[in-house]
Amino acid sequence: MNTITQIQNKTRKNLFWYKFIYTNISFVACGIYIIQRLEVELPAIINNYVNDFLCLPIILGGISFGIRQLKKEAFFRLPLFFIIGLASYYSFYFEYYLPGFNPRYTGDWIDVILYFLSSIIFFFTEKYFINQTGFKKTASII
Repeated sequence: MNTITQIQNKTRKNLFWYKFIYTNISFVACGIYIIQRLEVELPAIINNYVNDFLCLPIILGGISFGIRQLKKEAFFRLPLFFIIGLASYYSFYFEYYLPGFNPRYTGDWIDVILYFLSSIIFFFTEKYFINQTGFKKTASII
């Protein structure tokens, strides 16, 4: 088997696992949301923190997918600066700004930590799956 075929096989395998992980975390987040809307009591850690942890990887995965489709660039990765910027925006908006205007929202520093932690995990997970194909390319959004 030649090198190109090996890279293509590795790429297919990595994309399968990348999509599998993304799909599962999306289902978990949707499941928690539905259970919360049905007013089923959940353990506090699941009720208050799991969706905040899963939020940014789901959004970042969707953004990556959209850009890959638009640019027709299968190995596109979001830059770390963009990922940290989005985590900062979510932290400011949902944990500082909105609690001042809407009683439904409460500011919580644990959520801020979860936004950044999950964003960094997303960055390294995506880096692992994209770089395992043999291409070491980081693209810009523009």
